[in-house]
Amino acid sequence: MTDPEVAAGPASQVLRSAVQLFANVLEAAHTRAELLTTEVEEEIQRVARLLLLGFAALLAGILGALIAGFVIVIVFWDTHRLAAALAVLGVFVLAAVICAFAAGNQLRARQRLLSATRSELARDVARLRSQS
Repeated sequence: MTDPEVAAGPASQVLRSAVQLFANVLEAAHTRAELLTTEVEEEIQRVARLLLLGFAALLAGILGALIAGFVIVIVFWDTHRLAAALAVLGVFVLAAVICAFAAGNQLRARQRLLSATRSELARDVARLRSQS
């Protein structure tokens, strides 16, 4: 009896190698797709959590600042109502400016979207180029 690999010949081995190469490429693409979806899911969860916490902080801060401003104006109503109102306004404007700068810094400091996927794909390309 003859060995099936020997009987198949070189064309069969080339075909088998091509199929194996395609399977490896498909497996790598599948792994990268899983990484991509994981990163997208994590980013969606992070943004949702950030929006929820931001909204809660904003609501609590607005209500607290509004009540504090009313209290200050009421306390100084008989003597310095205009100065008290302007001081409360100044504090609100200063807080808004500080928050705007902080938000801008956060946006500039964030990690690029899908950075892990991009780096893995770059490594894959580098490996493929070094092998050829």
